[in-house]
Amino acid sequence: MMTKIEKIWQELEGDSSLYSGLLYKRYSGKIIPDVYVALKAPERLRCIAAHLGISFEFDTKTWNKFRDIKIQRIPDEKNKDKQFLVIMLLSNNHMDVFSTLCEDLILKIAGVTEEKSLVQELITRLERWHLLFEKLGRQGLSEEAQRGLYGELYFLRKFLNECTDAEYCINSWRGSEKAVQDFQYSDWAVETKTTSGKNQQKLHISSERQLDTKLVPDIFLIHLSLEIRENYGETLNNIVEELTNILSDSLAALSVFRLKLLEAGYFNHHYNEYEEKGYSIRQENIYRITDDFPRITENMIPAGVGDVRYSLILSANESWLTEEEQLFEKIKNVKDD
Repeated sequence: MMTKIEKIWQELEGDSSLYSGLLYKRYSGKIIPDVYVALKAPERLRCIAAHLGISFEFDTKTWNKFRDIKIQRIPDEKNKDKQFLVIMLLSNNHMDVFSTLCEDLILKIAGVTEEKSLVQELITRLERWHLLFEKLGRQGLSEEAQRGLYGELYFLRKFLNECTDAEYCINSWRGSEKAVQDFQYSDWAVETKTTSGKNQQKLHISSERQLDTKLVPDIFLIHLSLEIRENYGETLNNIVEELTNILSDSLAALSVFRLKLLEAGYFNHHYNEYEEKGYSIRQENIYRITDDFPRITENMIPAGVGDVRYSLILSANESWLTEEEQLFEKIKNVKDD
């Protein structure tokens, strides 16, 4: 699905009247600051441009450390009191990533009214871009990472189908940020675990904080037992495409979703690597973590000990099984409380 910003760039690219300079168009009339989707000629490079007063000073040399991105100051030929701060993409190989990052940036600064705050937000986002562009040269996700991402997206899809607030659902997804639990909001958290193959009865807990209800009062642990086959079942690409369609009516939520996919390491140029491996759910169980649930928590750890990892044997924890309805009853209305 082509994004709004990609459609604007294509429209600008279809305009052959500009031989040099900057061709630009507003992303939306709802965006308060003067930030434009733009095309730099004659190179015809995709970029975004912020309109600033000519007296606003900044040194683009200190910013130009990002691979495949260039920051440039361009005077406004139509208004001598203005200048453009232009962020341009140098490589067409990364247009999908650049589109996601630019759209995210524009939506983030939608209500900014001060030039200083606008530039500060640009700098902050550029650091985030730098981290993502560094990932671009790497190989695709490992099999374990693919499986884990599928589990998170599987739950996210259910959450979106249960809750009418798409932004709330997407913002609660924290797995791509390597948070303690995969989903977090207010006083609840959901951790998803996937297993496959012969050993389906053991779950690996990555830290003493992951199931600690003293830190988060309501924690749910979801275990998905997966059957993984070539050319059978739902692929990682399938579920990403379905979620994209579900979110198509919420531009803000879709933009955040695409950004989180990038942070999780899911890039379009690895698409073919995820096309053949399919997932089917063999079994799905939900555990509600209570004070007497068997686990290791922070207050049990002696001083000087850290990075605790342990395993849960599922057959010993059946007393804490709960229903999906109870889970969503707790989490889907929290924002409105």
